Amino acid sequence: MKKIELLAPAGDLERLKINLLYGADAVYFGGYKYGLRANATNFSKEEIKKACDFAHKLNKKVYLTLNIVFHNEDMEGVEEYIDEVTSAGIDAFIVSDPFIISYIKEKHKNVEVHLSTQNSTTNYEAVKYFKNEGIDRIVLARELSKEEIKEIIDKTKIDIEVFIHGAMCTCMSGRCALSNYVTNRDANRGGCSQVCRFSFKTDNNDFTMATKDLNLARHIKDLIDINVKSLKVEGRMRSIYYLATVIGTYRKIIDAIYNNELTEEFISKQEMILSRVANRETSTHYLTKEADYTDQYYTGRSEASNQDYLGQVISYDKKNKLVKIYERNYFKVGDKVELFTPNKDTILFIVEELFNEDKEKIDIARHPDNIYYIYLDTDIDICEYSMIRLVKEVE
Repeated sequence: MKKIELLAPAGDLERLKINLLYGADAVYFGGYKYGLRANATNFSKEEIKKACDFAHKLNKKVYLTLNIVFHNEDMEGVEEYIDEVTSAGIDAFIVSDPFIISYIKEKHKNVEVHLSTQNSTTNYEAVKYFKNEGIDRIVLARELSKEEIKEIIDKTKIDIEVFIHGAMCTCMSGRCALSNYVTNRDANRGGCSQVCRFSFKTDNNDFTMATKDLNLARHIKDLIDINVKSLKVEGRMRSIYYLATVIGTYRKIIDAIYNNELTEEFISKQEMILSRVANRETSTHYLTKEADYTDQYYTGRSEASNQDYLGQVISYDKKNKLVKIYERNYFKVGDKVELFTPNKDTILFIVEELFNEDKEKIDIARHPDNIYYIYLDTDIDICEYSMIRLVKEVE
């Protein structure tokens, strides 16, 4: 049985590797032009080729975003750009403009075309129309219920992709004008300034209209059961720790479902892990009910920085039992920590011995961006891109 696709965001080549190693089946990213995350590092043409080569060696896929709302000046050079990145090995384009659809389908018949959520597709008649135009997959608007998604799939028989985790837009998917009006940065052309997360002064208190993040961890089986093709995670600007944790967690959930190993204890633990990796509250938004004020922050919010992430593993010296890490947050001898790997292995242990970069014994790692060594006796393969996080007592 072919499993549902787990699709991850990549703001640069390192994030792409993290996503694929931690269990994503495919990644999506933007080039220097025509994508909606202008503030992400994004990919040069050379990096797109490297990304395709890396993914394809793992039998995984890469999707390139071309989903801005095109104006006249954006048309110059777009056909040549599509030709170049297609030759690099792109598996699919994520698009919103009808001209881009027709050009790719006519010129590059072996490359899929996915309709972006920017098109705000919310009904089966619109899906039928784009299917007739040659679209291979629809990324639905995020303002749909499970029942609406099922009806679209049943009536159109086309591959459907839905968002399952990450930031939501206060405005209708693909139809934001706030950023343009307030800051003269067009959200529909890659310049979103996230005005919906601004705090506005009123007579009584601060007013915000920001949405809570999306989290559908408990509803993955429902989406599998209604034949959704792809599960999409938002976050091209997120940290490598966030991506490794979120993608790794959803990989475990998906695998547990297909292996008939999904239990309440298991999903509760995964939810707890997801809750600690980000600094915003989460909601199921439109999937399970009509979204309301409980899905947003209307009177201010507190977004405390998460400090569970202790560091990224650089290497493991098996002879001397030392894990070399690049530290991100303060920790000390006696802390209970968890080391997790792209191979889905995890090691819970107490920090018994700690050393600085010169391998002098110390009690506390105080300085982020420094090199430290932790004593750990294990036979588990601690590979590149393994990470260490603090374990709270609630676990």
